[in-house]
Amino acid sequence: MQVARLVPDVAPDAPSVSPLPQAGNAFGDLVDAASGVLAGADDAERAFAAHRGGLQEMVVERARADIALQIASASAQRVTQGLQTLLGLQI
Repeated sequence: MQVARLVPDVAPDAPSVSPLPQAGNAFGDLVDAASGVLAGADDAERAFAAHRGGLQEMVVERARADIALQIASASAQRVTQGLQTLLGLQI
């Protein structure tokens, strides 16, 4: 009886893949940016309530904050879907 060593199949010239250094905390940066925009909208509302700011500035800042919140929530949903897909793979 002869025992042969098992060698896994590997591409001969497989490139090494490394993650992008700037993508390490991209989602955290997105949430921080959305938080900053929301804080700016709150400041604009406070300024309008104190008669130091205009109605247009308040409405524009609130619209920017709503868009940033929509982008952050859509990104969170896509990240969650991606993780669910990866975790559902049979390895």
